[in-house]
Amino acid sequence: MSSQRLMVVKSGGEEAFAEWRACFGSLSPGLRVRTWTDPEVRAEEIDYALVWDPEPGRLAAMPRLRVVFGSGAGVDGIVADPAYPLHIPLVRMSIPEATERMGEYCCWAALSLLKDARRMAIAQAAGRWEDFEPPYRASQRTIGIMGLGNMGARTAAMLQGIGFPVIGWSRGRKSVPGVESFAGAAELDAFLARTDILICLLPATPETRHIISAATLAKLPRGAGYIGAGRGMQQKLDDILAALDDGQLGGAVLDVFEPEPLAPGHPLWSHPRCTVTAHVASLPSRMERAAAVAAAIAAHERGEPLPNLFDHAKGY
Repeated sequence: MSSQRLMVVKSGGEEAFAEWRACFGSLSPGLRVRTWTDPEVRAEEIDYALVWDPEPGRLAAMPRLRVVFGSGAGVDGIVADPAYPLHIPLVRMSIPEATERMGEYCCWAALSLLKDARRMAIAQAAGRWEDFEPPYRASQRTIGIMGLGNMGARTAAMLQGIGFPVIGWSRGRKSVPGVESFAGAAELDAFLARTDILICLLPATPETRHIISAATLAKLPRGAGYIGAGRGMQQKLDDILAALDDGQLGGAVLDVFEPEPLAPGHPLWSHPRCTVTAHVASLPSRMERAAAVAAAIAAHERGEPLPNLFDHAKGY
């Protein structure tokens, strides 16, 4: 048995593995990297796992496993495993490159709603010159961010740079420069009443399941916009569709769904007030993610603490 450390990878399918291996080969030559399905890899040899949605029970069957790395910011597909070995640290891919990309996505989405980019795209696809005047400037539309963690705070700063006023809501009171903080269920209605464009960046917890529902959307000003970039399980798609149809929502940009991908033929694909993207908001490149994992492994083996640890009790 080789004395080299061994990591198995299940992220992006077999076609992505060559890129993962090349990335780690340049960053951490002493790390053996194998596919999740490699028949020559024995469970007792595995030190690390980089995964997105491992089959239930597989991680628990690796007796030498030291750390599990999520290949994305969300670890829903990992902790859904009822046999997940809770004594093994789980590291989220909450890295600066991810927060920067989320901020960029939300800025693009907010400006798309502000300028009615969906209307422009439909007109272009039809070859129709449609002259209209978007009614608001950024400074006239308050953005409300649900979730003021690393991604929410960075997104808020970037939106403020464009000129949007930003407020935020979270379970507990947060201190983010320039952002008025609303906290807890008692302050949710007041937060929603002030929000012209709502962004959901909450973690996936039992408390946040279906938090974006008809009841929530009804408390926004009529014609508000919605950006769904947190987790698909937080949204009731039928309620979002109904709110778009009746004008309670003036527009939406949706990046996450439950289940994924969004079903072919779903009305949101062609809805004139909705832009659909394929869960691309904050995913760093494989090289960026490999660099974060390689650095975390090196630090861990020096006896230093792991970054971005998932707290099973809190759910994020």
